[in-house]
Amino acid sequence: MISGLTALSLLVLLRAPATQGTRPAVVLCRYAALRDALVLQADAFSGRGATAIFERFTRGNGIAFSEGPRWPTLRHFALGALKEFGLGTRSVEECVLEEAACLLGEFQATGDTAWKKRGTSVGVDAGAPFNPRQLLDNAVSNVICSVVFGNHYGYEDMEFLRLLDLFNYNFCIMSSRCTFSPPSWTGSQAHITEYSETSLRVFLSQQMQLHQQTRQPGKPHYFIHSFLDQIDKVQGPAALNSSPAAHQQAPGTQQHLSSVPTGTENPESHFQAEMLVMTTHNLFFGGTEITGTTLRYGLLILLKYAEVLSPGKVPAELDGVAGRMRAQTLEDREYPLCTNTVLHEIQRFISVVSFGLPRKRMCLGAGLAPTEIFLTSILLRFFLLPVGSHSDTDLTPQCTGPGNVPPAFQLRLVAH
Repeated sequence: MISGLTALSLLVLLRAPATQGTRPAVVLCRYAALRDALVLQADAFSGRGATAIFERFTRGNGIAFSEGPRWPTLRHFALGALKEFGLGTRSVEECVLEEAACLLGEFQATGDTAWKKRGTSVGVDAGAPFNPRQLLDNAVSNVICSVVFGNHYGYEDMEFLRLLDLFNYNFCIMSSRCTFSPPSWTGSQAHITEYSETSLRVFLSQQMQLHQQTRQPGKPHYFIHSFLDQIDKVQGPAALNSSPAAHQQAPGTQQHLSSVPTGTENPESHFQAEMLVMTTHNLFFGGTEITGTTLRYGLLILLKYAEVLSPGKVPAELDGVAGRMRAQTLEDREYPLCTNTVLHEIQRFISVVSFGLPRKRMCLGAGLAPTEIFLTSILLRFFLLPVGSHSDTDLTPQCTGPGNVPPAFQLRLVAH
């Protein structure tokens, strides 16, 4: 029980609007009650009610949207497995630094290519405008892929870019009013949403099938191997071979999920094929969309408030920490005052996952691809310039719900 507060200051029972039925809601009032519940008794208050859009896709599976004992079990396993593969250590950091270097090269090449298409000669001061979304998402997602699957996708891989577009589309849907009410889409929206959900499931299921065939049981090299080993340990190898999640097909094929044999899996187990599919999805979503969106919004904010990047502020501080000759590392996280303030203010201002999502500050995927390394690497290499004026840069979210999606924008990057 939460002690020391009157019933009135502790909570208020409300009724949701008629459009959402008569589900009671609990509202915690005052700082002491919030701290008591969300900090001192975090596990007891970590549960969340079902949300229409998430239930439709996850069916209560995976780390992010599971409830009861399943959530701590999956999180404990995933955290342990990811630590074995370098979460929070130099091995993952080196992967992030390598990908950040690839990203900077792609930024430079994209700007140069855009100038050539305009018929303009490429020079040191070139800075053709471009939308950074796909490049940022590709870089962040490659870090997740390397740990989860051991894969790396080129920045011009059209199939992978299509998948990233589907992630972004799903994040936009998640950040709309559809999140809080049962989906009532019709026509093209319903078709695109179903196609998006199915395509993501198929991609992840195909990765599971591939690694199930090529792995050495008991000798995991990637996160997916560890999860497959755990499924074998809990349910036996035969459970995977006939699992519905292991036989999903691409959209448009005749075989439907409901026509696949149900297999020998124990549906009550925390470790099964469907749980692996949704757990890897959660890692991808946390890394790609949350980190990628934070980077996009961070760049957009810095375009508007250019004084932060003026001489003597963030650029000078970064030079003092690492210099121009090397990228920032995890050891550099104790940034000087101005840089540290800017990084925290960006996260506070944009609030990418603003409220209501289960355990929104416990995202394992985002931990695999630290925002700071990507952002500071960009700032060390390039000046940021808006296409128009700084004052005209619009920070209004494209859509707002549990997540805030930044508006589409272009920027120009000029090398230091």
